[in-house]
Amino acid sequence: MTTDDERRENGMRVRREVLGDAHVDRAIAATTEDTADFQDYITRVAWGDIWSRPGLDRRSRSVSVLSALMARGAWEEVPMHLRAALRNGLTREELREVILQVGLYCGVPVANHGIALLRDLDAGAPEE
Repeated sequence: MTTDDERRENGMRVRREVLGDAHVDRAIAATTEDTADFQDYITRVAWGDIWSRPGLDRRSRSVSVLSALMARGAWEEVPMHLRAALRNGLTREELREVILQVGLYCGVPVANHGIALLRDLDAGAPEE
């Protein structure tokens, strides 16, 4: 069994590998008293526990995350995870396929929005 400190350390490593140093550094710099517990929680649990499990590779996790975010309409998170998916080895062609697959089950407006966010990745969003 791992300690919270070990989970936090592993989670921070995985978080940086998936999201990039620049994104994580911005999130840490923006941490306040109100957000500190949440930052600790997502680092330990999301990144240190779930993203670190051996059952799925990171490409598969990215597909799953993007599908869930788009289906849920959590659009503010999608660009970050599109960039993470590219970092995890998915190609733009594969991302288009994921978006089409989600659109089949969630509707054309969802796919349309997903394609627009993929198209806009290069147009001004921070790389990491």
